[in-house]
Amino acid sequence: MIEPLLAQATVQEEKAARLWRDPRGWIREKNLGHGYWIFFTTAFFFDAGFSIYVFLFNLYLLDCGFNERAMGWIGGAFTLGSLAGTLPASVPARRFGVRPLLLALFLSAPFLSAARAVWIWEPAQIGLGFLAGLSMSIWGVCFLPAVARLTNEKNRTTGIGLIFSVGVGSSMLGGIVCGYLREWLAQAGIALAPAEVKRLILIFACAFAFAGIIPTLRLRVPEPIEEENAAVPRSTWPFRNLLPFLRRFLPLMAMWTAVLAAFTPYVNVYFERDLHIPMARIGLLFTAVQLLQCSMGAFGPFLFRKIGLMKGIMVTQMAAALALGSLAGARSQALAVTLYMTFFAAQWISCLGLYSLLMNEIPDAERSSASAMTMFSNALSGSAATALAGMLFTGFGYPRVMLGLAALGAGVSLLFRFLVP
Repeated sequence: MIEPLLAQATVQEEKAARLWRDPRGWIREKNLGHGYWIFFTTAFFFDAGFSIYVFLFNLYLLDCGFNERAMGWIGGAFTLGSLAGTLPASVPARRFGVRPLLLALFLSAPFLSAARAVWIWEPAQIGLGFLAGLSMSIWGVCFLPAVARLTNEKNRTTGIGLIFSVGVGSSMLGGIVCGYLREWLAQAGIALAPAEVKRLILIFACAFAFAGIIPTLRLRVPEPIEEENAAVPRSTWPFRNLLPFLRRFLPLMAMWTAVLAAFTPYVNVYFERDLHIPMARIGLLFTAVQLLQCSMGAFGPFLFRKIGLMKGIMVTQMAAALALGSLAGARSQALAVTLYMTFFAAQWISCLGLYSLLMNEIPDAERSSASAMTMFSNALSGSAATALAGMLFTGFGYPRVMLGLAALGAGVSLLFRFLVP
């Protein structure tokens, strides 16, 4: 099964020096098979295309005249679609295997996403958002099982880490392209409106993601090995027979997800419209955030070793809440960017700790079911939070709502510390 993310990051930290000295030798030593590299290519196209799409989509809606209320309904519909598809998708995945579902993903998600970039009408956006979320839920169901079956106990963490790394790297490049493409086109004598440039990038991102179908056609994923003597029944609906740990963990994890889902989708809009940060700088900020994410993968395990996992989760969640509350009062662009990067780094480390805690506390045989339950509850809370936040931002403005989210985040951090020992 998949080892805890904390152990993964620790191994990466300890062997980073050798990786830089001899990357090819380091990769050969891991003995990752041909099937893994085919899936790696599939994941590269998917991650690169849709990370750019997600970064840019709300800014595109802003240029097209949508406000936060409408964005909230559209984003909530997408998350609701992901919620509706997560558990049902696990049934055909077990019956027919991962590859047919991945083919269905690449035949649906890029085209639905391209339609969202073209059909600018709020009811259509809500409907297409739901269908796109329904389609994208397949990736969450298939990704970890595919990597688990294409690797072994010795090289699994490396396999996951390589895919995460290439996703981060492609996102960094995408941020630069998103920020500067309009200027590059202007220098070439091609004058396009901001919305037209963003639409062009969104459609290109969909086409790039669709290219992932080519390696998927060659992908062969081994059949799963049924495990005996599972600790609890495998039914994940409707959350029957939960382990005691999950009864405490899932509600608090859903609350923390709600805090993040209420602010993160709107941060680019907040920076561009309220703080008047140019699009080029927002693209660079997106790139810097991806780089920060890489570095936090090494700092997180160090922090958790020094002060303990549970205390580390509380500290990083509290730091994220304080940064978000301070961001609500920031008027300087430089200060706002610094506070946002602090918020992002802290919440990223906290999520690393939370998923490590989940994997540590759940028996091997039940990790897939626990992951599905966590995804389901997170999608449910995230969908509601995104839609509600859009209405609140429209009615009360960003500072007040951000302060409320910061207070909720601080409360959740304390609840995690004392209710999930």
